[in-house]
Amino acid sequence: MTAMQAVALYAGLNILLLVFLALNVSLNRRRAKISLGVGTDARLEQACRAHGNTTENLPPALIGLTLLGLLGTGTLVIHALGIALSLGRGLHAYGLLTDPGRSMGRVTGTTLTWLVLLASALLLLAKAIS
Repeated sequence: MTAMQAVALYAGLNILLLVFLALNVSLNRRRAKISLGVGTDARLEQACRAHGNTTENLPPALIGLTLLGLLGTGTLVIHALGIALSLGRGLHAYGLLTDPGRSMGRVTGTTLTWLVLLASALLLLAKAIS
């Protein structure tokens, strides 16, 4: 598997997560009969935030992985970052959807996602100045 095939794997998996979270928002909107905003429905708010947080964090992470792949970063590095990203996004979504407060899933998922973003940024800067 090439580095770009690995990027495609993690992009595909995470886009599927995003589609699932979007569908979850739609189903919760239908259940709550709320077409705009969240009203006072806690489950709809959780669904919207799980989807929103993913749409905020996933694009820069996937852009970073893509650029690293295009710049010749090793496949093992792409896999390490891709696995951490996928695990982080999945844990965060699960944690937020099952518990609106602080949860191990949210904390672990956020930490993994931020570490991937930080590592990607540092690796990209290293590639840019080398």
